[in-house]
Amino acid sequence: MKETKKFKTETKRLLDMMINSIYTHKEIFLRELISNASDAIDKRHYVALTDSAKACDHYEILIEADREKRILSISDNGIGMTKEELVSHLGTIAKSGSKEFLEKIENEKTPDVDIIGQFGVGFYSAFMVAKRINVYTKSLENDEAYLFTSEGLESYSVEPIEKEDYGTKIEIELRDNTEDENYDTYLEEYRIKELVKKYSDYVRYPIKTWVTKYDPKEENAKDDQEDEEEHTHLELETINSMLPIWKKNKSEVTEEELNNFYKSKFMDYQDPITSIHLNVEGMLTYSALLFIPKKPLFNFNDQNERGLQLYTKGVFILDKCKDLIPEYLRFVKGLVDSADLPLNISREMLQEDRSIKKIATNVEKKILSELGRMLKNDREKYESFFDDYGVNLKYGLYENYGAKKDSLKDLIILLSFNQGKRISFAEYKEAMPEGQKEIYYAVGKTKEAVDKLPQMDLIKNKGYDVLILSDDVDEFMLQVLNEYEGLKFKSINQGDLNLIDEENAKKIDELKEEKKDLLEEIKKVLPECKDVIFSKRLSEAPCCLSAAEGLSFEMEKVLSAQNHREMKAERILEINPNHAVFQAIEKAYAADPTSLEKYAQLLYTQALLMEGILPTDPKEFSNRLCDLMIHSVE
Repeated sequence: MKETKKFKTETKRLLDMMINSIYTHKEIFLRELISNASDAIDKRHYVALTDSAKACDHYEILIEADREKRILSISDNGIGMTKEELVSHLGTIAKSGSKEFLEKIENEKTPDVDIIGQFGVGFYSAFMVAKRINVYTKSLENDEAYLFTSEGLESYSVEPIEKEDYGTKIEIELRDNTEDENYDTYLEEYRIKELVKKYSDYVRYPIKTWVTKYDPKEENAKDDQEDEEEHTHLELETINSMLPIWKKNKSEVTEEELNNFYKSKFMDYQDPITSIHLNVEGMLTYSALLFIPKKPLFNFNDQNERGLQLYTKGVFILDKCKDLIPEYLRFVKGLVDSADLPLNISREMLQEDRSIKKIATNVEKKILSELGRMLKNDREKYESFFDDYGVNLKYGLYENYGAKKDSLKDLIILLSFNQGKRISFAEYKEAMPEGQKEIYYAVGKTKEAVDKLPQMDLIKNKGYDVLILSDDVDEFMLQVLNEYEGLKFKSINQGDLNLIDEENAKKIDELKEEKKDLLEEIKKVLPECKDVIFSKRLSEAPCCLSAAEGLSFEMEKVLSAQNHREMKAERILEINPNHAVFQAIEKAYAADPTSLEKYAQLLYTQALLMEGILPTDPKEFSNRLCDLMIHSVE
């Protein structure tokens, strides 16, 4: 006997939203129905474990398109539904808070809200494309079969029917086409295959549909015959892969298979540098397949987006899940598949889900572990990786006040002045001569550029190595890191290096006291300088410019390029008291005190140029230099 029932208020309101298409991704209805079908087969399979009479030897999901009647059907041979389950599952939204949520949506007129994710009611998504839905089902529980029918308005009907096989068949009578929507596209073979490939490729049961096949041309057929149409026929074909490559044991997958999967999945023509395969079972069960591209991928559509693909139970959920990967590892491509996540998890739920956070933490650790292994066992490959992605690791160390420094510090490699190659902090420490107490560094694009710095003379005499910083972020990174295993990082251009012996240091201190009046006069004519001192870091150069503790000159340049021109490093002019230039200045000052400003400015500008800093008034510098040349020959 046919029974007609009215939808409850909340259900009616939800259906109204579906019918009026507030949800923009209508295509996901097929994903939802396939997932429901897969779950139904899972339930039957579970029951069959204890009752073999209820087992099936060919579980499958069938998609059929009737273009004439404009009907799309999805069938399964799963557990089916009883009459009570039909009413419970399809006739109402059994979820607390649904009323309040629906009211919020209606009031805010939200254009793209995740209704499906909120309620977990995939069946209702079919009303986004359907004007009428028929559900034929036969329950494994009591052998009874029923037909559920609804146009998604006020009511639905349930009536008993005859059905031979267990399972469920959902018939979707598509809406009429409009100027904005062509619903007939869901009947097209290519579209069905496309959506299954996109969302349901790794559902564990075969998803079948009728596929057009071309008949081979007869041998005696003429090319110029009037009827040139090729004959075709339909074949039932499985259109999903079923077993994801990431679900297989590592030993079962070859490197070639992984590389081919990566290139196909992520549209790259090169093999990845490395792949990372994770299968975790326990309190949290998930699989992950990750890749580091050989070269950064430049996709003009999403080059600025990070994220991993997210699957749950083989069903595609999200293309760019940012919550699975930190910003500094944005170059990593791959996917995560977890059985512990609900199919319809929303973006808001992702941000709060503990499982996602745990997976993300483990994924990050695994990636860093793989990079550490590569650094140790395949140095050439790691250096190639670092060429392209090293700056990402540096930013990762620098960001969030160094929260990741313990994880990343041993993955950083910098150019060694002495060794002429990139080395880690650990390798620098191992090569340190006895008596060295700090890790020295200098900023420069090349070894040759650093070698020309006047501060290098004393360092080289000591035989100490210097790490060369070539990226803008490098010095900021070291400031955050501060030290490595008890060794402070020390710029050769800041503060006292304490590299000369006590006797020479004492002589300079005594000379400073003796010449303090002259140093004060030089300081007066150089208001740009915080201080003017006798240097303990110079052996051959006449002078150099050093920065006070804190902001360095290179940091100043970086910040200035970012429009922070007000942030300046404090300048200290260091003069070599043993150089003939200082002696000449001393004589000139004794003969004519007014000449001090000219010579001091020339010395200061020379120090600026050696630091790669242009003088504020190049014309004035040129004039002073010309005056000096003229007077030298008079």
